[in-house]
Amino acid sequence: MSAAQPKTNVVLIGMPGSGKSTVGVLLAKHLSRGFVDTDLIIQTNHGKTLQQIVDGAGHAALLDAEEAAVRSLDVENHVVATGGSVVYSAAGMAHLKAIGVLVYLATDLATLEARVGDYTMRGLAKRPEQTLADLFAERQALYEQYADVTVETAGLSHDAVCARVEAALDR
Repeated sequence: MSAAQPKTNVVLIGMPGSGKSTVGVLLAKHLSRGFVDTDLIIQTNHGKTLQQIVDGAGHAALLDAEEAAVRSLDVENHVVATGGSVVYSAAGMAHLKAIGVLVYLATDLATLEARVGDYTMRGLAKRPEQTLADLFAERQALYEQYADVTVETAGLSHDAVCARVEAALDR
């Protein structure tokens, strides 16, 4: 895809548990677009779950795999759900910005904790001593920095979040 082409993709960013994958599928259906989940690309490319990658090679290996998966994206008219740690890669984020509109699904920590549950088995790119609250504090500014659009998701169903994203894209 050349840089001169319009940004035809909608790229969802946000914390694990913010609803990127679920809202992404709904949004793709509503917008008649394809759907790509970069976590699934990573798992397919490596033949392992995200947690197996972290357990076997550490969180840095997952970050590297995520950057490679994101930078390999060559799609148009898709909704892309990214992994929560995608914002750690400036090169990956530059590529996503070039191909799409970045939508941050902003979700409060209490909701994330309730949705994620046992985050130690979630395949998160985090240092061993980091908690979900630590990740939230560390990543929030990065999501805000990269986002073209921010959609607050507090107290909303996935369908309602999808409707808010659609409304924001129409503006």
